[in-house]
Amino acid sequence: MSDAANTKLKRSLKSRHMNMIALGGSIGTGLFVAGGEVVSTAGPGGALVAYGFIGIMVYFLMTSLGEMATYLPVPGSFGTYASRYVDPAFGFALGWNYWFNWAITLAAELVAGALIMKYWFPDIPAIVWSALFLAALFLMNYLSTRSFGESEYFFSSMKVITVFVFLFVGTMLILGIGGTSPGFENWTRGEAPFVGGFASIMAIFMVAGFSFQGTELIGVAAGESEDPEKNIPKAIHSIFWRILLFYIGAFVVIGFLIPYDDPNLLNSSVENVAISPFTLVLDRFGFAFAASFINAIILTAVLSAGNSGLYASTRMLYAMAKEGDAPKVFTKLNSRGVPVPALLATAAFGVFAFLTSLIGEGTAYNWLINISGMSGFIVWLGIAIAHYRFRRAFHAQGKSLDAIPFKALFYPFGPIFATVLCLIIIAGQNYTAFTGETIDWYGASVAYIGIPVFLLVYAAYKSKYKTHVIPLKEVNLDRDYEK
Repeated sequence: MSDAANTKLKRSLKSRHMNMIALGGSIGTGLFVAGGEVVSTAGPGGALVAYGFIGIMVYFLMTSLGEMATYLPVPGSFGTYASRYVDPAFGFALGWNYWFNWAITLAAELVAGALIMKYWFPDIPAIVWSALFLAALFLMNYLSTRSFGESEYFFSSMKVITVFVFLFVGTMLILGIGGTSPGFENWTRGEAPFVGGFASIMAIFMVAGFSFQGTELIGVAAGESEDPEKNIPKAIHSIFWRILLFYIGAFVVIGFLIPYDDPNLLNSSVENVAISPFTLVLDRFGFAFAASFINAIILTAVLSAGNSGLYASTRMLYAMAKEGDAPKVFTKLNSRGVPVPALLATAAFGVFAFLTSLIGEGTAYNWLINISGMSGFIVWLGIAIAHYRFRRAFHAQGKSLDAIPFKALFYPFGPIFATVLCLIIIAGQNYTAFTGETIDWYGASVAYIGIPVFLLVYAAYKSKYKTHVIPLKEVNLDRDYEK
């Protein structure tokens, strides 16, 4: 299965793959499904404010990650950076945290994919579809890195085309072409444009954060990029503007065409795709098969997330094994440069997590999902901290910034802003659990369970290996991964 002479991953991802991996990571059910709930909760204005703020934060995080990934393009990405630039215990906890996050995401997407197929085939058991999807995703990752890149390019292209169609159709309807223009009526209706004030915008911050999770995949993919110094900066600059256009544009269209108090917005879900805001708008324009079309697109979004999840967690497990933070068996590659043992372990964990969704009304599964949800924000926090320390170490060691191929704009504002906003989002996951007459301990524990799990892993490693925060002058700034 493996080739002893083959010890390195193959750099076979082209610029177009890198673009679509990062873009595909941020366009998913968060846009196609959750968009309705977002506008219903905070109104069109509240949705724009929340997504605008999170979009800016994600841009800073992307440039922070891009700076480190062009300097040291490795599959372990921010796990490796945290170990090198902050503390080995921090890197260890961040790496395992990320692996777990995406392995659980894989399970979640298997569940979602089966729910979507019920739209067309209500009588076929969900487990059949989940098994078929897992087999397909495993095969795409097993064949080669290039086959993963091509499949992700296809999935992401379908999503991007759909968003463009939606924006075009929506603009036509707003202008009164193909239907009666509502004008600004929905922006001034009731409490609009800002419904529920600051508390609602705060609630949307969480949803917006989840929607953008996946953009950091570009850091993991950097280890297999053909020309990371050129491809990563290009991808980051183009992706930010595309993401902003897609999300802001989509919420402007929804805000104009669908009132925030439309009962359909609250009912939009993966199981009820017929009333996704995308379906409602396309239907209004006269698309006869709008629901089926959007359903197919949501299916590609789900498969794309599962595909990316399997890839990212496999590479993270491989990288941790290379650094001695996971069993050595996971460093083995086959002749095509795929870490097959790491791929098998990740897929097996995904199956285990999926099976928990079938037991006891999925209680165990819900806990796993909640741990995973928090993990994404912890990773972003880790990226911001690692970048801040990376630059500080450069300064402390008297190194020239010219050695960095791509420099993040607005340093140190970028990582500091991202750190503060991440901490606010993490703290606010379920702050309402503490604001009632009595504290909702169950709700609080479900929302915040990811934090003690992360800290426990961090503390266990720290106490075993007696690690400490690395002094800035001792930070390893070597560009040779093996050193």
